[in-house]
Amino acid sequence: MVALDTLVVAAALTTIRADLGASAEQLEWTVNSYALSFAMLLMTAAAIGDRLGRRRTYAAGLALFTAASVACALATSLPFLIVARTVQGAGAAFVMPLAMSLLGAAFPPERRGRAIGVFSGVTGIAVLGGPLIGGAVTEGLSWQWIFWINVPIGVLAIVLVLAKIPESTGPARRLDLVGAVLISLAVLGLVWGTVRGESAGWTSAEVLSAFAIGVVMLLAFGLWERRTRHAMVPLALFRNRTFTAANSAGFFLSAALFSAVFFLSQYMQVGLGSAPLKAGLQLLPWTATLFVIGPIAGRLVDRVGERPLVVVGMALQAAGMFWVSRGTSHYWELVVPLMVTGSGISLAMPAAQSAAMSALPRESVGIASGVYSMNRQLGGAAGVAVLGSVFTAAGGYAGHGFTRALAGCGVLSLLAALSGLAIAARSRTTRPAAKAKVAEGV
Repeated sequence: MVALDTLVVAAALTTIRADLGASAEQLEWTVNSYALSFAMLLMTAAAIGDRLGRRRTYAAGLALFTAASVACALATSLPFLIVARTVQGAGAAFVMPLAMSLLGAAFPPERRGRAIGVFSGVTGIAVLGGPLIGGAVTEGLSWQWIFWINVPIGVLAIVLVLAKIPESTGPARRLDLVGAVLISLAVLGLVWGTVRGESAGWTSAEVLSAFAIGVVMLLAFGLWERRTRHAMVPLALFRNRTFTAANSAGFFLSAALFSAVFFLSQYMQVGLGSAPLKAGLQLLPWTATLFVIGPIAGRLVDRVGERPLVVVGMALQAAGMFWVSRGTSHYWELVVPLMVTGSGISLAMPAAQSAAMSALPRESVGIASGVYSMNRQLGGAAGVAVLGSVFTAAGGYAGHGFTRALAGCGVLSLLAALSGLAIAARSRTTRPAAKAKVAEGV
């Protein structure tokens, strides 16, 4: 539900614009406001969950997300919708990292890969299925129903979470309020500059100021975390090669994935002349592979380790994206490359998440999920923004915009594969020993 709402609005933007009388810039903020609040609160949400209880905080996040979905559905103006989307993103920030934390706490290392494989498959389908579901709901009902459908799901999820999931907490320590403010401001500055880069201009005072604030706040966060006794993110964690490499791979993986969803759904409509629903259906060779291969990849992680799956998976995605970027006027020529790229992301996504979660001791699973989730959001925002500029520079809809942007997705995929090479080789038989070694080091 949370992953779906990242891009589900994209398919309904034209209808929302006509219904609420919005400008193009206002429409952009129906997506950006969600991404901003989502990204900037992820680390704080993970820290609060570790201290107050992950299940309790997760349920609270679901409640906030569901209430904000109602507000979105009832919006009668764009400013109201943007505010509601901002609150919805805040609720999402308390759901996504804590979902991973609860999984990490519930499963031992030798079974965690399979669990995260299922989790990754479901969230991956949601991201890729955003345009399809958004198009189907918008054409069949109305744009408001892309938010109404969250309500029964959210209410049912809250009941099941409180009834079935055991409570867990992180290490007993005070909440690092200064660190929470600094990292939130850092992410706000970086994401703001990224999402505004194309429309405001990468060298504009607004964008440069946002990046400057983000960098300064990030440096201040690092300095503060080094001196405080109750650090939100102990910097020593990044000395763990696998943890750092998995987060780097996750950043580039998400940049490539979100960009591919954004541009492929438009390519089907503009380049091949498909309606929104048909365009979503045409992406099924890509999305269906996640449903089939994601859980299998999770089991493979427990057998062969994460590094081979990240490297091979992202190399396959790169090959598929370069293949798609050649362009065609016949949809059938895209079916095989879509299956190749879908198989690649299906292998790599659960492996990268598992590497980040398993690299640290079990009590640090909340921190690991918060850092990884934040990297994913930053990667997604950065990928769409940077390749959006590539798209415009290459002539946009009338020129070679789509082919250049999709080739850029291939480049980002290769960077993820290179990052995956730095993940330490592990297997099911050596995982417990490696875990103990990491615990001693951290």
